[in-house]
Amino acid sequence: MRNMAMAMALTSSTSPFISSSTTLKQAYNFTSSRKSLHRFVTRSTLSDDLFLAAKHTVDSYVKNGMVVGLGSGHASTLAIQYLGQKLRAGTVKDVTAISTCVSSASEAAKAGIPLEQYDDSFKIDIAFDEADIMEEGTLAAIIGRRKLQGDDSIIKEKTILEAADQLIFIIKEKQFKGGVEGSIPVLIKSVNWLETAEEIDDLFLGDAEVWRRPAIGYAGPLGGDFPLVTKEGHNILDVIFTSPMESLVEVAKILDQIDGVVEHGVIFRKPCTAIIASENELQIVDNTFLMESSNL
Repeated sequence: MRNMAMAMALTSSTSPFISSSTTLKQAYNFTSSRKSLHRFVTRSTLSDDLFLAAKHTVDSYVKNGMVVGLGSGHASTLAIQYLGQKLRAGTVKDVTAISTCVSSASEAAKAGIPLEQYDDSFKIDIAFDEADIMEEGTLAAIIGRRKLQGDDSIIKEKTILEAADQLIFIIKEKQFKGGVEGSIPVLIKSVNWLETAEEIDDLFLGDAEVWRRPAIGYAGPLGGDFPLVTKEGHNILDVIFTSPMESLVEVAKILDQIDGVVEHGVIFRKPCTAIIASENELQIVDNTFLMESSNL
């Protein structure tokens, strides 16, 4: 068994991150004696690192009797399938699931995981999901960049994730960025949508392009002749940042204040944990330190 490597700062001597190397067994039994934003790394010989991240999520965080929110994406699918295996083997029992989307409900049904419809009275113990991208310093994440299917809803997905007592994002290393760029989906009222789009464009002038998402065909500033209408009756703007944002959290706060904006794809939760799959290693990062010492 390897010795624990000396803790070292990730980005500077004052960084709240801690990095170390350990075996998989040590990683699964890891507990932190100090509440801080921390990171640790475990080496793996498995070829599918994303599966390792999904497996670690289920083994470490899902317990008997829990209500679990099931996210979308390939990583969530792997976690759902593995959770189903554990239920069939009896190594975890009495788990009930709440799906955030059509695909996770389908995967849960195939895996034999009991499903319930979400309402405000539900206590969700833990939820896991795959972020499109995550901001390294805060663990703020973006969801909703992918094409919606059927009755999928960014609003529903975000509501379930934010309602959970514990939130886990399962991502690849390339999705974990110090400076986040690219699109943020923004749900807006369909009535007077153009005024809302123009206000957003003015606020981020020179930093972002604002396109209305189409149901079919190509996107563009006006969204073409067939703009996407969500199940709640809203349009989606893709606010596309062409260079890294200084703060994803601050951008989300600006969007929250704009008339006509119903919701957006930015999630900033405290506490939140990221399980990061990279080549032959697994990194676990949480923002407990921020919860205790930051005014964000």
